[in-house]
Amino acid sequence: MSYYPIDIERAIKRECERRRYSPRTARTYIHCVNKFLTLSGKTLDKISKGDASEFLHHLSERGKSGSTINVYHMAIRFLFMDILRKNIRLDIKYSKVPLKLPEILTKEETRKLINAISNEKHRLMVGFMYSAGLRVSEMLDMKVCDIDFKNNYGFVRNGKGGKDRIFVLSQKIKPEIKEIIAKEKLSSGDLIFRNRNGKKYSTRSIQKIVKRAAMIAEINKKVHPHTLRHSFATHLIENDYSINEVQTLLGHKSLETTMIYVHLAAPNILKIKSPIDNL
Repeated sequence: MSYYPIDIERAIKRECERRRYSPRTARTYIHCVNKFLTLSGKTLDKISKGDASEFLHHLSERGKSGSTINVYHMAIRFLFMDILRKNIRLDIKYSKVPLKLPEILTKEETRKLINAISNEKHRLMVGFMYSAGLRVSEMLDMKVCDIDFKNNYGFVRNGKGGKDRIFVLSQKIKPEIKEIIAKEKLSSGDLIFRNRNGKKYSTRSIQKIVKRAAMIAEINKKVHPHTLRHSFATHLIENDYSINEVQTLLGHKSLETTMIYVHLAAPNILKIKSPIDNL
C-alpha cells in the first residue's frame, strides 16, 4: 500500500536519519527528488515508473555524466521504494561510469607536501590523514577517546555508511598527538583538533591547507585532501600489504572498490616484468 507524506523533504530526511545515512546524502536525495517532481509536473500519487524513465532519459539527453544520472536514479528509487512504499521495481539500467583512476602522490611527493606546511598543527592534521587513510570528516571528528595509545590503534566512529572501523596509529604521529592532548589539556570526549577559537575546523579550511602545501611543494597535480587517502592505499599495496588488509583499513564494503589501488601501484613493486625482459 502506497503512502503519501505531506512534507516530502521531511520524510526523506527522517528516513535517511533512520538508516544512518549522512546529512549530505539526505540533502542530495531531496535535491534530486525535487528536480524530478518539478520536471514531471505530477503529484506524488500520480508519478510512475514511466515518469522516472523519462526523467533519466532527459538527463542523458542534456549530457549529464553517468555518475550524475546514477545519483538521480538512486534518489528516485529511494523515493518510490522507501518513502512512497510503491510496489514498483525500478529495473532501469544504470548509466555506465567510465573507469577513472584517482590522482595519487608518490611517496616523495607526499613527504614534500607534508613538509611544506609550516603550521605544526596543520602539518600534523594532514600527516594524520595520510598515515591512517582518513577522510577529512573522519579526522576532524576524531576524539581523544577514539585512540588507544597503548595498543597503537584507533577507531573511526560512524564513518561513511554509518560504520565504525579500526585504523593503525603511526609511531611517527603518535607522540605528536599525545603532545597536543597534553598541551591543550584535552579530556576524553574532546575533539583532538580544534582551531584557535576552540572550535571544530571546517572541511574547507583543510582543503585550503592541502592546496597551498601542494603549490609550495611544486606538485603539478590536482591535489585535495582525499588524494592523501588514495595515496595511503596505493602505498600500502606497494609495500606488499594484501588487498584484504587495505580493504579493512579503508572500510570498503566491496573488494572491487579497493582493487583500483592495485592498478595505481608501481609495476616494479607489484613484481610485474615486461615481456621483453624474457626475450
